[in-house]
Amino acid sequence: MKINWISNLFILFIFLVLLIIIFYNRYLTQLELPFEPEINEDAPAPTNTHPIVQEKADELIQRSANSGITIVITDSFRSAEDQDRLYEIGRSVEGNIVTHAKGGESYHNFGLAVDFAIKTPTGDVIWDMNYDGNGNGVADWTEVVIIAKSLGFKWGGDWPKFKDYPHLQMDFGLSIYDLQRGERPPESP
Repeated sequence: MKINWISNLFILFIFLVLLIIIFYNRYLTQLELPFEPEINEDAPAPTNTHPIVQEKADELIQRSANSGITIVITDSFRSAEDQDRLYEIGRSVEGNIVTHAKGGESYHNFGLAVDFAIKTPTGDVIWDMNYDGNGNGVADWTEVVIIAKSLGFKWGGDWPKFKDYPHLQMDFGLSIYDLQRGERPPESP
């Protein structure tokens, strides 16, 4: 009888640990931290798109064109001030929320992200994820994302919460906190 009780208690303990892990991964990792990260003010702040990211973005444009898809990079390096202006949209400025990142909290601020859109033959720039301009039965957006991932980009559409479909980034294994502390990726492969 005692072994049965201990066995049940152990199973309950394992179950609770699993629930805590699931809760943490699903909810708590999305919360803002209750402290300010250590920011290294002496680290040189990037002023443009990282050369490797720029090279891969140019290659993405070319490979997409080879597939009959014209894309444009609508945003790349973004200053902290520009990021703060975007952050205010849907908050103190009318519109829908477009980002949850304040200045210094986005890979754009470190030159490690680009946003893209599709350009139609008539010259319109669109963000239609179902558009199939090259007529091959696969949405052009999907094709561009596949190419981008093959070049080493991570796609904002894969994020579990706030989906950012135009967003592509190369983090080089560095978190935003790493970048804020002054760590930087190599300038060349």
